[in-house]
Amino acid sequence: MFKKNKDQVIDINQQEISTLIGVGYIFTGELKGSSVVRIEGRIVGNVNVEGGVILGEKGIIDGDIITNSAIIFGTVNGNLKATQLEIKKTGHVNGDITTDTIEIEMGAQYNGKLQMQKQKQAPITHAVEVLAQAS
Repeated sequence: MFKKNKDQVIDINQQEISTLIGVGYIFTGELKGSSVVRIEGRIVGNVNVEGGVILGEKGIIDGDIITNSAIIFGTVNGNLKATQLEIKKTGHVNGDITTDTIEIEMGAQYNGKLQMQKQKQAPITHAVEVLAQAS
């Protein structure tokens, strides 16, 4: 009865976490990857992770984040660019945010500029072409 939209962003909570940076660890440099990473320690440098970033309550990122989906329980000192963003009540973001969708819980702290982008949709002419090819 209901169809799932193929372009819909997958919930980060349902994705497998492939990398964990634990409490007490400090990573210095640029962190790059394609799957979901959970950070409980500290990153000094930029984080560019396609799948998603979960920043734990004790986690700190001193650098910019670029990802599809992010859940922030800890502290970000840098700019954040994500398609889907959640800042939980224990989260702190000190920097500018660029996102399509955002959820900020009561108690969360955010200092910076927010730029909301519209989700890209296929032009109508493209949809007509696709339908014509399907018939």
